This record gives sequence, C-alpha cells and structure tokens, in this order.
Amino acid sequence: MSGSRPHRAAAAARNGRRPDNRRTALLAAAARRFAQGGFVAASMRDIAQEVGMLAGSMYYHFASKDALIEELYALGVGQVTASVERALQDARGPWPRLEAACVGHLEALLAHSPFARVMTADLSHLPARLRRRLVAQRDAYEQLFVALIADLTLPDGADRRLLRLHVLGALNWTPTWYRPGGATPADIARALVRALRRR
Repeated sequence: MSGSRPHRAAAAARNGRRPDNRRTALLAAAARRFAQGGFVAASMRDIAQEVGMLAGSMYYHFASKDALIEELYALGVGQVTASVERALQDARGPWPRLEAACVGHLEALLAHSPFARVMTADLSHLPARLRRRLVAQRDAYEQLFVALIADLTLPDGADRRLLRLHVLGALNWTPTWYRPGGATPADIARALVRALRRR
C-alpha cells in the first residue's frame, strides 16, 4: 500500500533521474491540510498554493483529488503498518505483543510526519467508491490487531471485536489531546494496555 512513491523515487535514482520533488511537496502539503481539517476542507487550489504551484498543474501529478487522497491514505497506512511491524519484532507473548503494537501505532500517529495522521481522518463525507477503497486499506491494517487480540486470554464471552474497536479508537483519538512534553506516546500506549489487562 505504501510502496508506490518510495519505489518510484528509488527507480528514479537507479536510472540517474532525480525524484519528483514537486510531487513530494504536494503530497506533504496535502497531508498537512487533510490532517488538520479533513479531506473536504482543503481544495486542490489550496494545496497547490501552499507549494507555489498553479492549481491546474496539480493534475499533471494526480488525475483527481480522489486519486491524491487515495495515495496519501496508502502512505499513511503504510507508515503506521511499518511502525507496528517494527515494534512487534522483539515482542513475545500475547499481552506484550499487543502493547508493542499499540506503541508502534501511537508513535507513528504522533510523529512529525503528517502522513500517518491522515489515516484517522473522517471518511464519511467522501464519495462512496473512494470511501470503500480507503476502508479496505484500513481494514487490511486492522487485521494485525484482530490477530493480536485473538491471541489474548480473556474471560468467557468477551467481545474481541469491541475490544479491538475500543483499543484503536482510544489510540486514534490521542492526537486530538496529546501535547509534547508530558507522557510519551509509548507511555500512553502502555498505560492503555495495562488498564485493559487489569480489567
């Protein structure tokens, strides 16, 4: 999901061409705009103006706003996925693995890069076809948490789906209140899992 842009840049480097820095700048500007105000609030003109480009020139890089959103969303999902997979590499045992995944997820969301934050944007106002594609990307990522929660020893009758939604909802809401200088993203994620485990 997240490999298209990096792969293009790597291919360009191998072929002696410079990566398309204008495209990179547009993606970064769009990610900042969408992360702050949602997908609907920012227009293609707004994004183009931020990087000193005419709005019409954006269509050289992206066929439509939907295409831009889909690529950004894939980059965001890819960043969060990579962070979680790194965090899981050395984790052993069901609860430590869930904790590691939560740490990886939250560290990606609260990093300086705006791409991961796009993953938590409201999809409800997007066209239905685009929304289905983005939800499919999100659902594929969330299979990591489906598997992690399936491994937990829980009381009989525990609703694992609701537990997953609770965990991801708590993590994804954190950027709305988090301020640097207090508890770290890792501290917050670990505290969440400890609270769940005590229950």
